Amino acid sequence: MIIIMSSTLLILAKVKVSTRLISAIKYLSVATVFYSAIANSTIVDLPSWQHTALPGSPSLRGSAVIDNSLWVSGSNNTVFVSQDGGKTWLDKSVDSSIKTGFRDIALFDKHTAIVMGVGSGEQSVLYKTIDGGDSWQLLYQNQDKDGFFDSIAFWDNNNGLLMGDPVDGFYVIKKTSDGGKTWRRIEQTNIPTFVEKEAAFAASGNTLIVGEQGKAWLTTGGFSASVYSSIDFGETWQRDTVPLFSKTQTAGGYGLALNAHQQIFVVGGDYEQRPASYPNMATFTDNQWQSVNAGQYGLRSAMSCQGDICLATGKTSSDISFNAGKTWQVLANPQGKKDDKGFYTLASDKMMFLAAGADGKVGIYSFRQK
Repeated sequence: MIIIMSSTLLILAKVKVSTRLISAIKYLSVATVFYSAIANSTIVDLPSWQHTALPGSPSLRGSAVIDNSLWVSGSNNTVFVSQDGGKTWLDKSVDSSIKTGFRDIALFDKHTAIVMGVGSGEQSVLYKTIDGGDSWQLLYQNQDKDGFFDSIAFWDNNNGLLMGDPVDGFYVIKKTSDGGKTWRRIEQTNIPTFVEKEAAFAASGNTLIVGEQGKAWLTTGGFSASVYSSIDFGETWQRDTVPLFSKTQTAGGYGLALNAHQQIFVVGGDYEQRPASYPNMATFTDNQWQSVNAGQYGLRSAMSCQGDICLATGKTSSDISFNAGKTWQVLANPQGKKDDKGFYTLASDKMMFLAAGADGKVGIYSFRQK
């Protein structure tokens, strides 16, 4: 099913148009090509955000979803879990003398997860649960006083990577083959030298991601927006400059994502100039990094894709693409205005997008059949 929408043309194929779809078309501010991302099924309307405010108003920076199991994490050891697709949320925060902010989640199944805490020295930690968050085990703790964890990512239950701030002139990249119990730092000779005024941001749980066949990427910012890439399960890395705004210490790359075709994207901007207009997205195509015109509506800290549908978000607003990230438009509200309900972090699975941000705000944007 293909629906093509523009100011002068509307072609509807194999679908009965509902009044909700007509309303949705009216508020889309720019022309769109909407490719259905669900094979052999029908989408007859566009979704809207389902918002929830979690108690305690935590700043939420980590998110993960598998089927109907939704997890978010953030400040003050916060973890909240929903096992019914976001209808109800339970507080599964980590009770520990170590006070930290959980800025990344690796979710293996609806009961098994690792959360990553950030902070200097021993504040950077990994906790693991195997019972849906009812209990947590301290899995790994940083012992380097100069260390600071930024992100984690796993290919499977055992093999994964951890990224941390530079120590001794090189980013700390560690690898595990036993599910996070032990970690081995990648040799510095296999990592490009840290660039002056370069920085890494533990912003959204997407600073480090992994892909098929041992591929991995991490992004950095500061005055040198870059993407580091590996094709051998993190053993060796190369660095490429990317065309993102990078004129301040708080600018650069904030998040990474793969579309359905395993094409890599990087999003970013400037945390201190979140609503400003500047290059905030790039992708690797034709053997080089190229800027993507996503509207330049300010900082974007996370992106996620399901089929040909991709969302990108930052604190001030969100963007949507219906063709795997080629073209974008700002996500409008039903009144036809830019939706100002942005977020910090974003995850997705089976056509459901889970977002979370400031003040305990959680949003679900779902294309699932009802």
